[in-house]
Amino acid sequence: MQVRNGDQDPAPSLGFAPGTHPSPCPFQGPAASLCPEPLSTPDPDGLAEGSSSSPGLPERPPGPCAPPGLEEALCRMGLEREREYAGDIFAEVMVCRALPWRALPRKVTPEMRALVVDWLVQVHVRTGEGARLDLCLHLGILVVTGAPPQEYLSLAGDTLYLAVHLLDSYLRAGKVRLHRLQLLGMACLFLACKIEECVLPEPASLCLLSAGSFSRAELLRAERRILSCLDFRLHHPGPLLCLGLLAALARSSAQVMLLATYFLELSLLEAEAAGWEPGRRAAAALSLAHRVLEGASSRPEPALYSSAELDPLEPCMVRAALRGPAPGRAAVFLKYARPQRQGTSLTAAHLLRRPQPGPC
Repeated sequence: MQVRNGDQDPAPSLGFAPGTHPSPCPFQGPAASLCPEPLSTPDPDGLAEGSSSSPGLPERPPGPCAPPGLEEALCRMGLEREREYAGDIFAEVMVCRALPWRALPRKVTPEMRALVVDWLVQVHVRTGEGARLDLCLHLGILVVTGAPPQEYLSLAGDTLYLAVHLLDSYLRAGKVRLHRLQLLGMACLFLACKIEECVLPEPASLCLLSAGSFSRAELLRAERRILSCLDFRLHHPGPLLCLGLLAALARSSAQVMLLATYFLELSLLEAEAAGWEPGRRAAAALSLAHRVLEGASSRPEPALYSSAELDPLEPCMVRAALRGPAPGRAAVFLKYARPQRQGTSLTAAHLLRRPQPGPC
């Protein structure tokens, strides 16, 4: 059963009451505060004496200091020409705050959000040719129908993370009807493609992926709603970029990096992960991958975060990895179970179930 807009309103919304306008989301860029309070008034003469910040912008939040070997790590990432700006790149990427905590809309449960994200993972690796997926509402329960994911679109990984970030930002800023969650998710992915991709998927192709649940005009209208709600604040250095930088600093092997990427992508399905800073989230995934593959005492060096900062995040990733291909949360597991990704999800489940050696 496909979800379609039952009324004939020529301008359907994402759930705002008629005559009302969404309040701007408190989401800000990494160089700006994420708190809803207004910014302080800048000094009339520009910068305050002894200050190096831009006029009108608050001080950058504190975070881990730039470690030694940062320039060499950027070179290993293929950013040789950016060595001069190594400190600025590290500060911009690693000192980005998480979304302020806000409860999901009353009708949107964490399970429903996970189902939409799981559907986005499937869309992220598919194309419009013969690959139709549908997110249905049956007896109040969202259900995904379609085949297992296959890689056709070749979208960047950062596109998926940005799409989920925009989804979380909108859900915490405005109201959305349950039967419009699929449209909201696709509009967020479309916006993320405009920021991250060189070749933009056609809106008609994205509509085809939804099995005709909404039209091209509805998709573009939803895009405008999101831009208005978020006040065009779309920049967000995602945790995948942080993971690449941390792995280059730690000189992690390709196998560790692949496993850490799997743990990181699993965290997208968890609603609580939206409240984690991207840098700390990436560090937790990398630390967990090192310990799973190299032993319980293994930790990546340099250690930018303490064990106390990472320990609350890792159990969430472990639970998601042990859950396996659960209904409504199977896309990431199946994606990383394929030979192209060396059966990483199967290996992770096996290693996590392995009994840990006790103390000597």
